[in-house]
Amino acid sequence: MRHLIRQNRDIRVDFFRGFALYCIFIGHIADHVLWVATIQVLGPSDATETFIFLAGYSAAFAYGRALDRNGLAYAAVAVGLRIWQLYIVHVFMFLAFVAQVSWSANRFANPAYVDEQNVGAFLETPYEAVLDALTLRFQPAFMDILPLYIVILLLLILFLPLVRRPLWLIGVSGALYVAVRLTGITLKTATGDWFFNPLAWQFLFMIGVAMGRLPDEERARLLRHRRTLLALSILGVLCGGAISAVWRIPAAYALLPEPVALAIYTRIDKSSLHPARLLHFLSMAYLATRIVRPGAAWLTSPPAQPFTLTGQHGLAVFSLGVFLSFLGRLIMQEFDASLPTQFAIAAGGLTLMVALAATQAWYDGKGAAKRPALATPSPPDTRGAS
Repeated sequence: MRHLIRQNRDIRVDFFRGFALYCIFIGHIADHVLWVATIQVLGPSDATETFIFLAGYSAAFAYGRALDRNGLAYAAVAVGLRIWQLYIVHVFMFLAFVAQVSWSANRFANPAYVDEQNVGAFLETPYEAVLDALTLRFQPAFMDILPLYIVILLLLILFLPLVRRPLWLIGVSGALYVAVRLTGITLKTATGDWFFNPLAWQFLFMIGVAMGRLPDEERARLLRHRRTLLALSILGVLCGGAISAVWRIPAAYALLPEPVALAIYTRIDKSSLHPARLLHFLSMAYLATRIVRPGAAWLTSPPAQPFTLTGQHGLAVFSLGVFLSFLGRLIMQEFDASLPTQFAIAAGGLTLMVALAATQAWYDGKGAAKRPALATPSPPDTRGAS
């Protein structure tokens, strides 16, 4: 498997993205025992934050280079083409997922699947729901991350002039985030609000873009304060762990005054990226960069290879994971929810996701090997130029 992993990149991004995708797969299976091994158990932030931040960090290189080499218009078209690709994938996934849920509800005489996955409106008034789906206003459960990503990329086109000025990008994006948090502005679906408010979540994405574009002098300036950043990050992780305990352990909830415990339990929202979630994730991300060095050998070791490989083919793996999550839930609810079955679902899902990533990596590698190499012109002689 190691030979299928591309090495000419920061494979830390691939590993953590792959692990986040697996956490999303497990997290979408209600009552799965392995949720305790996912990112969400560490605090208020979860795999969604990891996915969006790393998408922004990767976008900094993909579209930042296009911006530097070919200008603003070319970079905007590159982002637009990616949006179109994601949109096509989302529409296909929508139809296939509705079919999967509808068939399951009919086959097992369990209409609860239709309600749980929020596809009832489509089955009742398909002529209206199709239009809502095409305009991203109809989003079944499990299928709200790609619409979020699509709208964030649309915002990136507007923010492209600021990509060369990372601090300005963070400032403008942060101002929008604060305004959204204060006013409650969000996008509307056919039945309510978007579960993930892209006007708020764009801030985490743009932070990722800014970190990928930060000049060397700014990085050096930050490193002067690494002890302070380390202390703040440890504090943020500990506070996040305390929040997680209040959410999940009744005894921890009882230790706090009722108004404080209730506020922690009810007001730290995910939809508009509550500051506690944002700060917890950024704390974990900073610690991860301190602990895991670029090119660390264990990132391509046998235990890590499945996550690193799947992280390099995120769109295909995420799409497959949506269907596998519902299938796993179906197996547990209709057949067997014992521990051996749950572990088999987890192992089988990972195996299929790795198989898909390996197939795509093999195909891409074969295509690259047969593609004729382009002659690289020598740089012009600029000696003596002012």
